[in-house]
Amino acid sequence: MKTMAAALTAATLAFAPAPQPDDLGQTLDPDQSVAAGRAVLETGHVDIGPRYRDGAWTIQIHDDTVAPSVWRKPSDAVLRVRDAAVERVPDDPAYAFLGQPAGTPVHVVPQTQNQDVVWIGWNTQDPGVMRAISRGVTMNLLGVQGPGDLVVYVQSGNLGAPQVLWNSTMPFPQPLWVETNTHTHANWIFSKPGVYLVAVEIRADLVDGQQVSGRDVLRIAVGDSSPVEDAFTATYTASLPSTDATATAGAAPPADGGGSARPGVIVPLLVAAAAVLAAALIWMLVRGARARRRALAPEEKP
Repeated sequence: MKTMAAALTAATLAFAPAPQPDDLGQTLDPDQSVAAGRAVLETGHVDIGPRYRDGAWTIQIHDDTVAPSVWRKPSDAVLRVRDAAVERVPDDPAYAFLGQPAGTPVHVVPQTQNQDVVWIGWNTQDPGVMRAISRGVTMNLLGVQGPGDLVVYVQSGNLGAPQVLWNSTMPFPQPLWVETNTHTHANWIFSKPGVYLVAVEIRADLVDGQQVSGRDVLRIAVGDSSPVEDAFTATYTASLPSTDATATAGAAPPADGGGSARPGVIVPLLVAAAAVLAAALIWMLVRGARARRRALAPEEKP
């Protein structure tokens, strides 16, 4: 068992900012098959992403843990996060968004690959998807059902601040804009062991003007003692939010071209608000000047 000092050192290393690895560039074979039967994915590389085949838009899991790679239905796959992923929350205010005291053990699927832990990412690289869309997709987190909290964030470079993408303690839905032909990995933090059901939606505007969307549930078994069979058979029971408004908000990339979606109406509203305030200030100044002139003008005799 790790000593406390060793555990804290490992945690600091796991949570420390790190550049994205060089192997995120990939090209997917258009002829990759959809595997039948259940699979438990506990080490190696997997991606969540949309597929578009014969007019059907679905969410699937791209499984690189086998050769050749295959796609799997989310209902047929359990992402198992073993206890090899346990780290401790650093004593650093930069990670206060995790909502856990320093030293708390959590399961971490890191942004950079740990060979002992399943490496969860997402991509928009299915050839059918890339032919059908021009800009990108909106990935919505619709809800999380499990024993603890889930936080997904990215961090770039040694000086970059953590950027939270999804947080199960916040209201749903939570939209995330993803450009076409993107392959990304992030840090997935689970506060407690157990079975998590993560409801997601991926929607997009096709080049022909149609809007497509798909919803599914990711099944994640966190911890060695978490029963995989329970993850396969668990049912997501919470109500799912409407995403009509967030689909519109997420239909354009943010100004910096990455990260989480930022509704395009925010900047125009701020500009309009500033214009209203400026107009009100000018009106008050003019009104005040007129009042002063009236006060200084000589009083008319009857």
